[in-house]
Amino acid sequence: MAQLQDKVALITGGESGIGLAAAKLFVREGARVVLVGIEETKLKAAVEEIGPEHAVAAVADVTDSGAVAAAVSTGVDRFGPLDVVFSNAGISGEVAKIVDYPEDVFARTLAVHIGGAFHVLKHTLPRMNDGGSVIITSSVVGLVGFGDLSAYVAAKHGQVGLMRSAAKEVADRRIRVNTLHPGPTSTPFQDDIEMRATGKSQADAAVDFDGFIPLGRHTTTDEIAQAALYLASDASAMVTSTTLAIDGGMAG
Repeated sequence: MAQLQDKVALITGGESGIGLAAAKLFVREGARVVLVGIEETKLKAAVEEIGPEHAVAAVADVTDSGAVAAAVSTGVDRFGPLDVVFSNAGISGEVAKIVDYPEDVFARTLAVHIGGAFHVLKHTLPRMNDGGSVIITSSVVGLVGFGDLSAYVAAKHGQVGLMRSAAKEVADRRIRVNTLHPGPTSTPFQDDIEMRATGKSQADAAVDFDGFIPLGRHTTTDEIAQAALYLASDASAMVTSTTLAIDGGMAG
């Protein structure tokens, strides 16, 4: 039987990258998906690609609690209570020394990653079936520190603390909460970070970042989606309050 047969999964940042790769995989494994994001055109295209019978979209900025609540209602009204929540929306922030870091960008980066994940938890947990799974996309930088990315590093560490608190709160409902920690992954999001961090072209910056990875290459979105599937499925029934790194050994 498919690993997510008849399950309902909500995915933020679901219109592209890791979120869309996970959505496609979850549907192949029997789930129906609620795609939440800020880019309406991409969301509509994703629903058409996946199939409207398997997916529904809702536009919401995760920093807006009311918008997140409305998106959750859209999904539950269409497909029923949630079994899987993949809190995956994110921004990169600025590449700058702390003394030069724009304060508004710092606040926005924390608002998206920590506040956004909080809003997703706040509004999905009451609409989830017992025995479900929550996955929060953190990063390798949620396990180790890097200079010039203070807001992103702080936000990704903060998500780990939020995850551990949530995992304890919902354990009596057998809902598992974990963080996923991708290393550099081949997406436009990562390309932008690498080019800004190095001042080089996409190809040259990628080579530099490959040098930081013991296994010598970027991760793919499909590999991250497979890790998310493991955490979403019953295969990880006894895994909670855990940080799962898919980073080629960077954090080791």
